[in-house]
Amino acid sequence: MDIITLAEVAGNLSVIGYGIGTLGPGIGLGILFGKAMESTARQPEMSGKIQAIMFIGLALVEVLALIGFVTALMFH
Repeated sequence: MDIITLAEVAGNLSVIGYGIGTLGPGIGLGILFGKAMESTARQPEMSGKIQAIMFIGLALVEVLALIGFVTALMFH
């Protein structure tokens, strides 16, 4: 019978935590791109401004994912 150490349990939990942590940015990106496409379809003349704002939002959402990844590595 194998003995499971606390370090192994903590490592497994950090991987599960990162997997759950990717749900927020994934949902955020889906909403962001969907609304950007909807806005461009409604007002094509504003597509340049919409795209610029979309990329700023993309950067902010991706930072959330990277923070979650770094946090998982720090506590692993």
